[in-house]
Amino acid sequence: MRSFSAIAGSALFLVVAPGVVAGLVPWLLTDGYHTPLSVVPGSVTAGSILVVVATAILLHAFARFALEGLGTPAPVAPTEKLVVGGIYRHVRNPMYVAVLAIILGQALIFSSWAVLVYGLIAAAAMISFVKFYEEPTLASRYGEEYEAYRRAVPGWLPRFTPWRGK
Repeated sequence: MRSFSAIAGSALFLVVAPGVVAGLVPWLLTDGYHTPLSVVPGSVTAGSILVVVATAILLHAFARFALEGLGTPAPVAPTEKLVVGGIYRHVRNPMYVAVLAIILGQALIFSSWAVLVYGLIAAAAMISFVKFYEEPTLASRYGEEYEAYRRAVPGWLPRFTPWRGK
């Protein structure tokens, strides 16, 4: 896939997938963000920081797919190369982790149990998708290269030092 196509496809997928999961659904659950802000001390600040940092990580991860992998995160237009640079040297699933952090941040900002429960359901769905679809697909597509990466880099809780295997 050419760089422009990879960038355009990744941008479209960013709007469609994380945009809906971490944006539209929490927006609907908080009545279009008209839910009052949390009165719990520090939760609005903590939630806001979580949303901003996780959004930056999400954008970085999407950029890596387009520029390093020459593809998109969408299963219909996968990368040509295994993406292991940048944030992927610390955690295998930074997009999912970032989306879940954005949801958690919104739950904190609005003290919303509905958003928190939704985040737990989304986490279960993402973990299942990774385990039963993504990991077997990547193992099949990239073989030992993926297996070495998988052994060295944790899936959900980032390692502090970057993996230097490639």
